[in-house]
Amino acid sequence: MSPTTRPVVYRDVTVFDGTGDPAVPGRSLVVEDDRIAAVVATGDLVVPEGAEVVDLGGAHLIPGLVDSHQHLATPPDRPQAEAWLRRMVYGGVTTIRDMADDLRQVGDLARACLVGEIPGPDIRYAALMAGPSFFDDPRTWQVSQGETPGEVPWMQAITDDTDLVLATALARGTHACAVKIYADLEPALVAAITAEAHRQGIASWAHLAVFPALPLDVVRAGVDVVSHASLLAWQTHEDVSPTYKDKPVIDRGSVDPDHPRIAAVLDEMAARGTILDVTASMWESEDVLEDADEAERDRAAGHAELSAQIAARAYAAGVPISTGSDYETPAGDAFPALHRELLFLHERAGIPAADVLVAATRTGARSAGVEAQTGTLEPGKRADFVVLDADPLADLRHLDRIRMTVKRGVRHLREDYR
Repeated sequence: MSPTTRPVVYRDVTVFDGTGDPAVPGRSLVVEDDRIAAVVATGDLVVPEGAEVVDLGGAHLIPGLVDSHQHLATPPDRPQAEAWLRRMVYGGVTTIRDMADDLRQVGDLARACLVGEIPGPDIRYAALMAGPSFFDDPRTWQVSQGETPGEVPWMQAITDDTDLVLATALARGTHACAVKIYADLEPALVAAITAEAHRQGIASWAHLAVFPALPLDVVRAGVDVVSHASLLAWQTHEDVSPTYKDKPVIDRGSVDPDHPRIAAVLDEMAARGTILDVTASMWESEDVLEDADEAERDRAAGHAELSAQIAARAYAAGVPISTGSDYETPAGDAFPALHRELLFLHERAGIPAADVLVAATRTGARSAGVEAQTGTLEPGKRADFVVLDADPLADLRHLDRIRMTVKRGVRHLREDYR
C-alpha cells in the first residue's frame, strides 16, 4: 500500500507531539505524501485543494512508537516474524531496532516493510561483533546456518589483530546501520570498534556490560546506546572482569542500586547523552517464565526489580531512556510487547507517563538513528503517528485504544487487524 497521492487532513485531535511539550487540543495535521506538512490549530486550518479530510472528533494523536530492542530472526522463522511485524504496526509501532539476528532474513523483512509488501514498522538493524570465545553460543549458529559463526559479515569474531576498517565495511555491506558490541571484548577493543563505526558513519550499540569490559568502560568508549539496565550491577563487582559465560549470577537483593559505582556510570551516561535501552519487562515475559524452575523465577524477579530501580535512578540522573522489549507476546495476544514495557517503566520505575511516551518516540527514534526523520510530530518529518480513542497521558493502558496507525502516510485501521 502506498500513501495517498492527494493531501490528507487529520482534523480535530489532541496532539502530543513527543517534543516534551504538553498535549494540545484542537489541532489538525496536514499530510502530503509520506510527510507532515503542517500541525495547526483547527480554527486556523486551511484545507489544501483536493485534500481528503479525516474528521477525528477530538481523538488523541501521538508519534509512532519505537521498540528499541527486537529480535526477528533468532532463529529465522519468516511466518512468525511477519505476524509479529503486522501486530506491531497495528499496535502503534512504526520503527524498531533489530539487535542482531540472521541479517539475510532481516534485511529482506526490512525491504518488504519499507516498500509495503508486508505491513510492519521500519526496521533498523545491527551486525554483531564479539570476541572469538563467544561464538560457541548456540544462538550464533542459529543465525549463521550454512556458514561459520564469527566468519560472516553479520556475526564477526574480533581480536586485536582484526582489520577493523574491513570488518566495519563488511558489517555496513549488510545494510546494517550499526554494529552491536556483545561480549568477550576488552575495553580498548570496544573503544576501537566504536571509533571505526563512527568514522564509517554508522552507530555503535552495545550491551551495558560486555565482559571483560564493564559498564563504565563501555560508556567511556563512546557507544551510542547501551542495552539491559540490570547489567549495570556488574559495575559493583570489585573490578572482576569475567567472560560472558563466566559472569557471576545476580541474586535478588544482592545489589545496591544506590552504589557509588552505579551512580558514576549513570552520571557519565548523562554527561555523554548515552541512551539506556532498559528492557525491563522481558524478565516477566512468558519467554522467560515458561518452564522456569523456582530458582530461575526468583532470578528473573530479581532482574525485574533491579531493572526498575536502575531505570528510576537513570531517569532521575537525566540519562536518556528508550523503550526496548527484547521479546514478543504470545500469538494470541492482541498487542505487541512494547505496550508492556511502557507500563513497566511508568508503574514500576515511577517515570511519568508523558516522559515514558517521549522515551518511546523521540528518544526511541534517536536510538535508531532516525531522529531527523521521525519520533516527533513536526512539519517535514515522516507521517508516523497513532490515533487513540482515549488519552494515554491519563492512563498508558489507553495505548490499547488504537483507532489507526499511520506509517509513512499509510493508514492501518485497527478494525482491520486479525
